[in-house]
Amino acid sequence: MSERAAPFYCPYCGDEDLRPGEQGHGAWECAACNRAFSLKFLGLLARGLERADDGGART
Repeated sequence: MSERAAPFYCPYCGDEDLRPGEQGHGAWECAACNRAFSLKFLGLLARGLERADDGGART
């Protein structure tokens, strides 16, 4: 992956004023609520999603 995936909003306050954190890859800082958090991609689910007959996804 050449670019870092950016979150759209803070998971704590919902604000969009996010900046990459200094703690390393996946770290983000929210200027609105002054919190720092990290995101990590764990992997793909083995079974994936099944489609319902009405077009919606079900687990």
